[in-house]
Amino acid sequence: MPGVLKASANLATSTVTVDFLPTEVSTTRLKEAIIGVGYTVGRQDSLTEKESTAEEPEEREVRLIKKKLLLGSLLGMVILVSSLGELFPWVPSIFRNFYFLWLLATPVQFYVGWDFIRRAFVSLKHRTADMNTLVAVGTLSAYSYSLVATLFPSIFHRAGLKPAVYFDTSAVIIVLVLLGRYLESRAKGRAYQAIKKLAALQAKTARVIRNNQEIEIPAEEVKLGEIIVVRPGEKIAVDGIVIEGTASVDESAISGESLPVFKKPGEEVIGATINRRGYFKFRATRVGSQTVMAQIIKLVQEAQATKAPVQRLADKIAGYFVPLVMSVAVFTFILWFDFGPQPALTRALLNFVAVMIIACPCALGLATPTAVMVGTGKAAESGILIRSGEILEKASQVGTVIFDKTGTLTTGQPQVTEIIPGKNSPADLLELAAGAEKGSEHPLAEAILKAAREAHLEPPEPEDFVAVEGLGIKARVKGKKLLVGSERFLTAEGFSLSQEVKDKIEALEKQGQTVLGVAEQNGSEFYGLIAVSDKIKEEAPAVISELKEMGLITVLLTGDNFETGQAVGQSLGLDRIIAEVLPQDKLKEVDRLQKEGKVVAMVGDGINDAPALVQADVGIAISSATDIAIEAADISLIRSNLRKVVSALKISRGTMAIIRQNLFWAFFYNIIGIPIAAGILYPFFHLLLNPMIASLAMAFSSVSVVSNSLRLKRAKI
Repeated sequence: MPGVLKASANLATSTVTVDFLPTEVSTTRLKEAIIGVGYTVGRQDSLTEKESTAEEPEEREVRLIKKKLLLGSLLGMVILVSSLGELFPWVPSIFRNFYFLWLLATPVQFYVGWDFIRRAFVSLKHRTADMNTLVAVGTLSAYSYSLVATLFPSIFHRAGLKPAVYFDTSAVIIVLVLLGRYLESRAKGRAYQAIKKLAALQAKTARVIRNNQEIEIPAEEVKLGEIIVVRPGEKIAVDGIVIEGTASVDESAISGESLPVFKKPGEEVIGATINRRGYFKFRATRVGSQTVMAQIIKLVQEAQATKAPVQRLADKIAGYFVPLVMSVAVFTFILWFDFGPQPALTRALLNFVAVMIIACPCALGLATPTAVMVGTGKAAESGILIRSGEILEKASQVGTVIFDKTGTLTTGQPQVTEIIPGKNSPADLLELAAGAEKGSEHPLAEAILKAAREAHLEPPEPEDFVAVEGLGIKARVKGKKLLVGSERFLTAEGFSLSQEVKDKIEALEKQGQTVLGVAEQNGSEFYGLIAVSDKIKEEAPAVISELKEMGLITVLLTGDNFETGQAVGQSLGLDRIIAEVLPQDKLKEVDRLQKEGKVVAMVGDGINDAPALVQADVGIAISSATDIAIEAADISLIRSNLRKVVSALKISRGTMAIIRQNLFWAFFYNIIGIPIAAGILYPFFHLLLNPMIASLAMAFSSVSVVSNSLRLKRAKI
């Protein structure tokens, strides 16, 4: 349509995602276009508002299919038994009457199977064809042939043929295809459970203080800024800031981490988490669709509604597949009618119907989206948010994983380990350095300020503060113009360090410590060195080892000096260490690795690593849960557990393996099934494929694809 930039439909989630220009086309016109193709358009309520709303249309559809399936099964069984009179001589003669069979078959064809016929005609109107076309044409052919034999038997008598009806074929095919659709819908529902589970975690009610009274209201009615009371054992209704009391909060619903988190005034709490111990009050800062859980659900829904690039091949093939199958079916009919043994017309019709039915491309359409649904859902339950099917596929191809150091491989909470003064005392050195660092937000500055507080020092306020990103700072403290930063920074600013000081710096850096020099700007006064160390995360060595076992190259990318980078990298066993890289240059390093032909994943904290995360083929951000709504990475890991990096890559690999299996069997099934249905085995073994068996095989091929995707739910990550 004019104004539509991109449109993508997902069979598994019953959603269509459209990028469009509202100045050129309205949502009303878009809905009319979708309805015009034979679909209904339902209002997609957020699961955050009502956990079951988004599934209600699907549940209604399953109930309707079940109702039709029961009716069709009952009538189909009677028709089938009645049509096999030679096998069941006890069946009353009226049941073998063609008119009686016609009476039973008509509601199966035009009520139970109406959806196939309706959608086939809509497709025809739009000059397209799909699985409904194959089912409708196949069953209507058998039904129409049987109707002619019932109403005009003389046509067959004049041709020397005995009239025969195949109402059982059309009825049983519809019932079996509908059975497949019912089982498929049930299986798709299980694939969708991740979203429902996330939604069910949300609190139903909240205790708010209004007019100085504590009242209980539905969680969705909480307003921004309201004070909410949480007792032990209760769920936290929305996101907010603790203003009174303390608590031990279970945040596993959000982060996947089992250990409770202690909360005190001034700290954030997240909706859908559970207060295990303690009583507290908090002020609501995010409500409704703005809460972290609502954002997570939205991200998972969007990911499940997207397509992996591998599906484009399946979609393209499916576009040519149905017309090709219909051509093969017509050719099969002509071949059997002209050259087949008697009764030629009957055999031609049955083989035509068998080809049409067995070739339905349902399994092809379900192969990718069901696996993406299950994979992204399982990831979300583990605190891993994968933003799309495309990212899922890209992550499975990653060969190199780059790690930032501070806050990623390390805890991000550096501590001062050594103070080496020049002529001054350690306290004087620390006071000057802390005063200069007061204007900085860098983790190293926080470590120095923390050390000053612990030493009961009161650092003075800095003047003329200037931060040189990735190198150091300049500031006036107590009337002294100070330089605080790396050896490289001091040298670049024209300060010359003695060989003795350089040797001390080198010795400390070889131990993995970051060393800051404090000197007078435009002078010769050297005040001393402060060594800061950032503890390596406990799980980091095991994570690096497991990634290497998976055949991945591991790289450390850090702004620290080479010696510190080497110390950290070698202790963890990383394959490659790239140090002394400024934040703005990290992107160039990622690009350089990509130009070497590597598919690169970048793991960082999402702040100064943002450019590199965007440049990488897959950006993996370790972020706090409250950053999820604004995080720009491809994959977000809630909480800073590095094990989730391995889990994310394993999920992506597992999902793509399932997709490849699904596509292989979907294609293989059709490649083998169509020639057999056309009668290729008849000249050798006198075997023909009964259309009813073809419909049963087609139905269960779809179910097998969905069931194979569901295996991901049991995968160990």
